[in-house]
Amino acid sequence: MPFEPKESGGPEVDKTMNETTEQALKWRGAFGREYTDRNPQSLEEMEELYQRNYGITRTELNRRFLGDMDRSIRILEVGSNIGNQLLCLQKMGFRSLYGIELQSYAVELSKSKSKGINLIQGEASDIPFKDTYFDMVFTSGVLIHIAPSNLPDIMREIHRCARSYIFGFEYYSDSQEEISYRDQENLLWKGNFAGMYQELFDDLCLIKEERIKYQQNENIDAMFLLKKKIKT
Repeated sequence: MPFEPKESGGPEVDKTMNETTEQALKWRGAFGREYTDRNPQSLEEMEELYQRNYGITRTELNRRFLGDMDRSIRILEVGSNIGNQLLCLQKMGFRSLYGIELQSYAVELSKSKSKGINLIQGEASDIPFKDTYFDMVFTSGVLIHIAPSNLPDIMREIHRCARSYIFGFEYYSDSQEEISYRDQENLLWKGNFAGMYQELFDDLCLIKEERIKYQQNENIDAMFLLKKKIKT
């Protein structure tokens, strides 16, 4: 899978984002490494965590949304960490898989755990691929860690790179609200991310969304699939 750099002349993101945000500094450093080490280290462990949290595996959730998609489509995960979500898609038969991850430690781990997946270090605020290079771009528990002031620019980059679909699985709330994360502030927000995408881009329509409640508490996550409307 060749690396295709972004061409000049496409839509630009506010370059102040690329000077690195407070959140990016946290995730790139020791705090991010600790996150990586305490989370599932294999696809099997991740599936077990989903089963405990939601009563269903990630594979089964993916099948509800992606089961009928052509396995040759080109897919990018933004914030891929050690690559378990990509390994899940690979096991489902998807063949053209890419990941971009902020944390170098996680990138090296993901490369050691995977084969046939293109993994690079980089920031979501400046995804180094051409416009509409991917058939689908997705996040899983990533948009929740982006400050509300920076979120529109991240969403614009995801939208720019996606030819057809934007897929997501994020903490859900009717309105955006900050949540203390491991006794720290300014690191976690939940909200209606599918709705935010649609407010930003009038060419997106919601194909499917499910609100999925945790088994142990009243928290809710949302899985959603958006599709770009065909321009006439």
